[in-house]
Amino acid sequence: MLKTLGRSVYLTQFEEQRASLSAFAAGGAPVFISLHISEEFDAAYCARVQEMCDFLSAQGWRILADVSEKTIRQFGCADLTALAKRLHLWGLRLDYGFSLEEMCALAQQLPVAVNASTTTPEVARQLAAGGGTVIAMHNFYPRPETGLDPEFLRESTAALQAEGLQVYGFIPGDALLRGPLYAGLPTLEAHRTAAPSAAFADLALNYGLDGIFAGDPEVSTREQEYIRHFCTTGELCLPVALRPGYETLYDRTFTCRPDSPKALVRYQESRLYSCFGSTVQPDNCVERRRRCVTMDNIGYGRYSGEIQLMRADLPADEKVNVIGEVPAEYDLLLDCIKRGKTFRMVKKHHKNKHRSVRRRSGACFCLFIDSFSDTQRRRGGTLPRDMPP
Repeated sequence: MLKTLGRSVYLTQFEEQRASLSAFAAGGAPVFISLHISEEFDAAYCARVQEMCDFLSAQGWRILADVSEKTIRQFGCADLTALAKRLHLWGLRLDYGFSLEEMCALAQQLPVAVNASTTTPEVARQLAAGGGTVIAMHNFYPRPETGLDPEFLRESTAALQAEGLQVYGFIPGDALLRGPLYAGLPTLEAHRTAAPSAAFADLALNYGLDGIFAGDPEVSTREQEYIRHFCTTGELCLPVALRPGYETLYDRTFTCRPDSPKALVRYQESRLYSCFGSTVQPDNCVERRRRCVTMDNIGYGRYSGEIQLMRADLPADEKVNVIGEVPAEYDLLLDCIKRGKTFRMVKKHHKNKHRSVRRRSGACFCLFIDSFSDTQRRRGGTLPRDMPP
């Protein structure tokens, strides 16, 4: 089980990130920095990097720095170990310009990360055989449509882990995005518009990554709380917009029944928690699309009160009420809920409808529409009382 979410810190946005980096005790959590972003170079570059690394170290972060041969000359250090000591670096990601022998030698002194997308199993085998701590780290991809495909990520990760390397990757943020494109910094293209907690769970459970960083500068406090809950308990937080009258189902632990079919999640404790028994009357019996939460009504007799989460589209059924919906940005979580594992439905907060994209020159927002009201209208269902027509 992963212990925490790693962060990425950028020199040009460090002052914006400082408060959130201080908000939680790092306790040895990893943070990724790059020391060869050319647009950050200026006369005060080395002093600014030193101040940033001094701060991160004092806060208890383990710093993993992306470096090149040029970095050594830039900081006037004798070698990379001297640079690591000066900047309090926990580990080095070797971008380019290093031989296999140099990487193996460095790994004897401190953790070393290599490019997971370009390192072959043969090279991984030699790195692992050399001893020390060697990590394979996938890139993040700023340009939309260039992130990794699921098959490549799964196959390359498994191949490197089979040779003894740990594999790390990146998920997008949702509070402060990185320019110049402000389109998220994921490893997997399918994660570009996903909520960070959903992308984190997907990489951990469906791809088996050993470490996960947020590529963007900021992840919202709520998303960090969802990730922290998962890391400490193994229980997923599933944001849901429930219809009025069903709010008592929030914040209860449910178990995916071990015999749940692929098309849906059956809530093992649903009849126990629902307290509806045989009194569930037909209501909002509309089409059951993926991401809908449903409850069997009195038409199903003793099954009345049972809850399901749709993982595939199913037709309307007069014996099944649609009682809520998971927002689109959490769609990945549906395939993270494994048979026999626990999860809880948490209230979908309205401010999660916005994905903030803060820029130094101002602010713009990419709007994620909470589609529950629109989909209910399309299906002919009724709207909750607090939802405008």
